[in-house]
Formats: sequence, structure tokens, C-alpha cells
Amino acid sequence: MDVTPDRADRAAARRDGRPLPEGDIRARVQQLHIRQQRFERHLAKLLGVDHAGLAAMDHLISTGPATPTELARRVDISTAAMTLVLNRLEYAGHLRRNRHPSDGRKLVVTADEHSVEQVHAAVLPMIDGVESVIATMDDAERRAVAGFLDRLIALYDGATADGGTPGH
Repeated sequence: MDVTPDRADRAAARRDGRPLPEGDIRARVQQLHIRQQRFERHLAKLLGVDHAGLAAMDHLISTGPATPTELARRVDISTAAMTLVLNRLEYAGHLRRNRHPSDGRKLVVTADEHSVEQVHAAVLPMIDGVESVIATMDDAERRAVAGFLDRLIALYDGATADGGTPGH
């Protein structure tokens, strides 16, 4: 595979921490993605969960209690795989399973409050930091960044089968 010099520079900067080429937006998007993945691995390690467990916890914390079937659909794994994920999360003390209030045949999964507090303690400084960065931007910068991100989101949606369906 032929590697262009700019691609080689970005790859090297990613490995050795060299400054990114000035004005190289592609490299910065790539670095943002890498940092996001690194943060998710950090959060998973903090909680002692795997990727699927972190995804399930994210949904439980951000959208509230759910049945195992709903959660499997949101995380896009089989119900059998979700059962294994929930077993591990429950064993680790990260969730509770209770009977559904209106249908006693169903279970409802709820994130444990202590785990929610752990996640918030790790994530809220990032959210506050993003809010601080946004607060320093003027209206023109916000419009430019929002437009750029909207176009990237559309590219990702176009590249996936679900087209950006919420919950996926």
C-alpha cells in the first residue's frame, strides 16, 4: 500500500507525540477519535468492565432503566450476549435487576447509584471542559465548528446501515 507523506506524518505524530502539522484537520479528527477511545478504555478500566459492559452502563446512565431486551437492542448485541454482559455487571456491583412494575414477567435493569457516581466523577470534568472550550468561541466559530461536525456526522451516518438511527 502506498503511504503518502502526510499520512505517514500523521501516523508518526500519533505514535511519538510529535506536533501535528499546522492546519491538518484530518489529523486532528483522527487524534480526537484516538483520545476518545483512550478515555473510554480508561473509564472501562476504572469500572472494571469490558467494552460491551461500558456501552450498557452508558445507556443505563444516560437513558435510565431498561429491560435486557431493550438494552441489547440499544447496544446492538444479541439478547444472549446481553445476558452475559448483565451477569458480569451485576457481579461487579454495577447494576440491579428488578421486576418490571407493570409486567412481572419482565426484568428492569438499573445502574447502581455508586457506579453512576463513579462515572459522573470521571466524565463530568470532561463535559465541563468541553463547555469551557465552547464558551470561549464566538458565534462565527461556533457556526463553523457546528457545520463541520454536522457534515462529519452525515458522512458517518451515510457509511452505516442504520443511517444514524437513535439508540444505535
